Amino acid sequence: MTAIAMTARPAPLWRRLLDFNLLTGIVLAIIGWIIGNAIGNSINGQSLVYFTKSAGQNDIAVLLGYLFGVVGFLIGLGFANYPIRRMLGHPPTLAEHESEGEGLARYFRLCTDHKVVGMQYLVGVGFFFFIGGLNAMFIRTELLQPNSHVFGANQYLSLVGMHGTMMMGMMTSGIIGPFANYFLPLMIGTRRMAFPRIEAFTFWLLMAAGVVLLTTIFLGGFQTGWTGYQPLGDQGVVGYDAYIGFFALVGVSMCLLGFNLLATIITMRARGMTWSRLPIFVWGVLATSTLMLLAAPMLIAALMMGAFDRTIQTAFYIPGYGGSGYLFQNLFWVFGHPEVYILAIPGFAIVLELLPVFARKPLWGYRLAVSGMLGVSLLSWFVWQHHLFVSGINADLRPFYMLSTELISLPTGFTFLCAMGTIWRGRIRLTVPMLFCLGWVFNFLFGGLSGVFLSDVPSDVSTHGSFFSMAHFHYTIMGGLIFTFFAAIYYWGPKMTGFKFSERLGKIHFWSLFIAFNSTFGPLFALGLLGMPRRVVTYPANLQFLNDWVSVSAYVIGLSMLVFLWNVIYTQLIRREPEVANPWHSKSAEWQLPTPVPLHDFDRFPVFDSDPYPYGVEPAGAPAVGMPAVAPAGGGS
Repeated sequence: MTAIAMTARPAPLWRRLLDFNLLTGIVLAIIGWIIGNAIGNSINGQSLVYFTKSAGQNDIAVLLGYLFGVVGFLIGLGFANYPIRRMLGHPPTLAEHESEGEGLARYFRLCTDHKVVGMQYLVGVGFFFFIGGLNAMFIRTELLQPNSHVFGANQYLSLVGMHGTMMMGMMTSGIIGPFANYFLPLMIGTRRMAFPRIEAFTFWLLMAAGVVLLTTIFLGGFQTGWTGYQPLGDQGVVGYDAYIGFFALVGVSMCLLGFNLLATIITMRARGMTWSRLPIFVWGVLATSTLMLLAAPMLIAALMMGAFDRTIQTAFYIPGYGGSGYLFQNLFWVFGHPEVYILAIPGFAIVLELLPVFARKPLWGYRLAVSGMLGVSLLSWFVWQHHLFVSGINADLRPFYMLSTELISLPTGFTFLCAMGTIWRGRIRLTVPMLFCLGWVFNFLFGGLSGVFLSDVPSDVSTHGSFFSMAHFHYTIMGGLIFTFFAAIYYWGPKMTGFKFSERLGKIHFWSLFIAFNSTFGPLFALGLLGMPRRVVTYPANLQFLNDWVSVSAYVIGLSMLVFLWNVIYTQLIRREPEVANPWHSKSAEWQLPTPVPLHDFDRFPVFDSDPYPYGVEPAGAPAVGMPAVAPAGGGS
């Protein structure tokens, strides 16, 4: 990066408004939607007015509108500029809006700085996480009464579907998106990702997907839940097209994100960064990226066939014409269960990365932890049909999938054992990130134990599709992913922004969230055993007390999120107290850089020559000050 580029003066305001940026992307997205919708209507011989399903709704127009709208959005952001310049004979360029003179404008356009992309992911995913959480509050409001409805049965199903779809789609990148994009290059000693434009592309594609899903509100919603089961999906109104568009875009984003991260880890490690010296967080990213790269195409294929059934009258999933609903279930869960571990493994990696810092011990069982995460990623391909135990599958298949589902608890247990071994006899510092890690330990234990009941056929027959399975899922995913997501924010957030968080507000946030989380999802086990099914708006009157308890507890979860939001607003926008370079006395590479990280990351490429977790070697009575984990050395530029 030249000094001239770093000190370039910003363009005039009128030029920036007319340049390729978010505003331009929105304008071209609207134009693209109109063009795609018009083409779809001309193909189907319909007018521009939407029709009900019974009147012959125009799914072609809706899906083409989404396609052209997303393409227009990406062109408006500037993603077509580079290939067009190259075709016109201009020399290749690597950086895109990476000048400090760009200021905040970098965050509202295509930028190839991995730190900017990480911050974009953090804010973007956080916004849609808030929308999904708001839907959860609406769901619990509906369930305050057994028969009296606030929204009605149809709208209730749409709320349930939007909540699950938004959370499952967006949070696939909840940790990998912000923290891997930002910190993985710093951890392995490189200045950028392998494919910087693909890195930016995955973020903006994910944001476009979120907007597509929100449009289902105006199109009648979808009543299939987040799994989108066929042939029910084929019978849905045009709101289901938003489901198809959302998950298809998420699938493309996941696949490219996984590919980019794998290429970066495999080919761009600095000198001395051998496989045995990789930080455990990088191993978690490696395992997760492999699953993303291999699983997402299965989801895209399943959704494309569903879109063809709705638009060009194929019959992949329609039994009356020779199709099979089982085909969709198998394709979806071949993606869906690895996707569960796409959510869980980054949580494992965050906990194992942070525990040595706050226990002042080396990571116990480093190789065992690596084998555990890789083992989970491998076995996750052999368990999907436990979701079909009660769907009428061949009974001879049940023993194998019951065994494989139980076997996956072994590598998961390796991870848990390594966490316990690291904590044992450590010099524990109960900071806010450490509290969230310990919260993960408690929640994931209950999630794992309850999963045994769903992996065994006899008990799964009784609990499948009940609130028991929902409680298990939330303990495993929300109790795992969300707690580790906040652990990462409180740990790495000051490095990303340069400003301290409030420790007091952070602890209030943790304890209110932890207590309310268990008060919300613990009783759901009892509701499930008492026979309350998921996705049903009515329930017996004798279950009202437990449902009211759960709803009130869920509201407290919402209040805890407002505490976190105020912590962010107050400390990062109002108080803005600068953070020191290494407040946690960490010895990992990213904490040896200034806070916030400079534009060019490293003055010189580092050389790694030690174990990634050299804790516990300080002399007795010495302050816990992190020693440099990397030694600067000359190298490439």
